[in-house]
Amino acid sequence: MKLKILFLGTPTFAKICLEELVIKNYEICAVITSPDKKSGRGLKIKKSIVKLYSEEKKIKIFQPENLKDKKFLNDVAKLKPNIGVVVAFRKIPKELWRIPNFGTFNLHASLLPNLRGAAPINWSIILKEKFTGVTTFLINDNIDTGDVLLQKKISIDIDDNAGSLHDKLALIGKNIIIRTINLFPLKFNPIKQIIIGDENIAPKLTRENTKINWSNNLEDIYYKIRGLSPHPGAWTYLINGNEKFIFKIFQASADYSIKKSSFYKIIIIEKKLYISHPNGLLKLEIVQLPNKKAMEVKSLLNGFSFKSGSKVI
Repeated sequence: MKLKILFLGTPTFAKICLEELVIKNYEICAVITSPDKKSGRGLKIKKSIVKLYSEEKKIKIFQPENLKDKKFLNDVAKLKPNIGVVVAFRKIPKELWRIPNFGTFNLHASLLPNLRGAAPINWSIILKEKFTGVTTFLINDNIDTGDVLLQKKISIDIDDNAGSLHDKLALIGKNIIIRTINLFPLKFNPIKQIIIGDENIAPKLTRENTKINWSNNLEDIYYKIRGLSPHPGAWTYLINGNEKFIFKIFQASADYSIKKSSFYKIIIIEKKLYISHPNGLLKLEIVQLPNKKAMEVKSLLNGFSFKSGSKVI
């Protein structure tokens, strides 16, 4: 029997997994992805990377605003999918995840029940985890709480940021999806998650929780910068003379050997850029000014002037 797969996902992580299914010659009866969005100054229509790939491979595409829409659900049911595969998508109603007759499973980028939520890759670094991984689990009525099917663990390297860790997890994630599919319908023994309270969750990234809190210790700030790079970027306000604007930091390193008497000031030493902190110095390496692209500090210092007394808040 050749299984018919219903695939749900939107970003690059999902596209990598969908591509693997196509390469392995699985039958994708349809893809469900987010509706097109208007973005940029010209408000041009932007398609998800999953949609672009699906169009290239001539896979049937659904983009419902409402996942409970009866016509949409009927159209999906007519395809008679055997398995639903979800990768980086929004919460799915029971009316949809019950359609595949063998069930629907989700690939999550953490070792559940650790780091349940929308941004597990980012928070695994921010929270200084030593290990992370991927989990496939059966969808249920709650988010990231279903019975676990398979897991794969990897270490987080000291030089990983969210981007490099994303790529590592996508590579092992696409393989664990194939392994999970091959266990359907009767060859696995799901394990119930033991969930205690709301500790170690990975909430959606917001303007508030991506701002650098300079009262935190320097190590925490360093990990936050890594965990938010290359997207969306850790940010702070920079006070430069009479100006105050958002300043993003994408790459930095901590030097605990040098201490200054005043804190949170911009310091330039031998064409290198630092921020003073009670624990030492934060050496800035890749940063971004408003309406500019991210750049190396060397390029920034060639074209931008820091006023005396510049500081971050």
